[in-house]
Amino acid sequence: MKNAVKEPGKKTVGKLQVTTPSDREIAMTRVFDAPRNLVFDAWTKPELLKRWLGVFGNWSFAICEVDLRVGGKYRYVWRGKDGKEMGMGGVYREILRPERIVTTEEFDDPWYPGDAQDTTVFVEKGGKTTVTTTVRYASKEARDGVLKSPMESGVAQSYDKLAEVLASTTARKVK
Repeated sequence: MKNAVKEPGKKTVGKLQVTTPSDREIAMTRVFDAPRNLVFDAWTKPELLKRWLGVFGNWSFAICEVDLRVGGKYRYVWRGKDGKEMGMGGVYREILRPERIVTTEEFDDPWYPGDAQDTTVFVEKGGKTTVTTTVRYASKEARDGVLKSPMESGVAQSYDKLAEVLASTTARKVK
């Protein structure tokens, strides 16, 4: 894999750092050149999510529904040029704007056993925001299965798109 650094429990894919903090977790960290409020908005507002999350290659973001409140649900569906769809959703468990979001995660066609919980933390320093998403799986086997998938490259590509969206959005706000 291009740009990958092999260390026990740590991998870098492009600008994305992937670690395994426990036997059931994967943590993904990236620094974005944008203020925390804007990055948080990009994570929670459909008009921004549609511009970066999973929209690379032959995929488009067909459905993006967000009910941003504790107990509210989100629903995402991506569609390939061949018409194939991949859907997922979950429930917001915690929202502390602009610092933290905790959600459940469930795919329509599960590709790992059990459920998952995502905790995303946004930390701003010097106008840059470090985002860390930690996904906790039901078992070590589920986590290990995800680590064997192309998930890391998909997240890295999505985050590259997010960096572009943030740059264009920041530029518009400066004008």
